[in-house]
Order: sequence, then structure tokens, then C-alpha cells
Amino acid sequence: MHDAVVIALGERTLTELDSSRLSRLADQQRPAVLADVLAQAEVIRSRAVRDDVVTMYSRVELVDLHTRRRQMLTLCYPRDAQPAAGLILVLSPVGMGVLGLKVGDVARWPTPHGEECAATIEAIEFQPEAAGDFTT
Repeated sequence: MHDAVVIALGERTLTELDSSRLSRLADQQRPAVLADVLAQAEVIRSRAVRDDVVTMYSRVELVDLHTRRRQMLTLCYPRDAQPAAGLILVLSPVGMGVLGLKVGDVARWPTPHGEECAATIEAIEFQPEAAGDFTT
């Protein structure tokens, strides 16, 4: 079992704004997998991102591949993280697992115990860009 998310070139899409903000996070806050996501992602203008792509502050429905359990989460920056409220830090394993993927993709991330979690991105309930918000 590996402790990183494997990212293929062009597998993920980031908006220019998300890419810029994530790049500015302090190095001590930035896990190596984030550097991989930033290096491998297709970066596009916020107004051009499809509404089925997980961007920052998207509210996402995941379905666990093994248990079929459904989970809603909102991907956020460190200052807004509140896991109990479903506001999941982008730097967390699950945050890195879903960032930039699209509806129908399978997100994978390691657990603290070295196991792999996998969930289908079932739906995006809210995406800022699709709602006309290009600055959040």
C-alpha cells in the first residue's frame, strides 16, 4: 500500500484561482501529494470549468465503493475546515482525493492505518463557479 494518491497527467482539472491559492499555501502545510496535483492538473479559467468538476467550496456527494455509504462534504481551505460540519480540508487525504475530479470518477485516498478508501463522486450539489461565483 502506498501513502499517496496516484495522479495521472490531465486527470484533474483546477481553476486558475484554485491553483494559485493552493500554490501559495505555506510549504509546511502543503503535503507532497498537493504538489503532484498542482503539477499534473489541467488548469483552466474559472468561467470555463465544467459544472461536474470538484472545485474549492464544492459540495460533493460520495458513495463508498465497499460499504455503499453516502457522504456529503464541502472542500475548503484550512481557515474554514470544520470536519464535524462536513467542511473538509483540501489538504486532508480525502480532500486531495476528490480535488479536481469530476462526477463519475473514483476518488482514492489512504487512511491513517495504511488502507485505501475509494468512493465514487456521485454528484456535485453545489459548485461556486456553476452558481456564478468566480472569486470564492
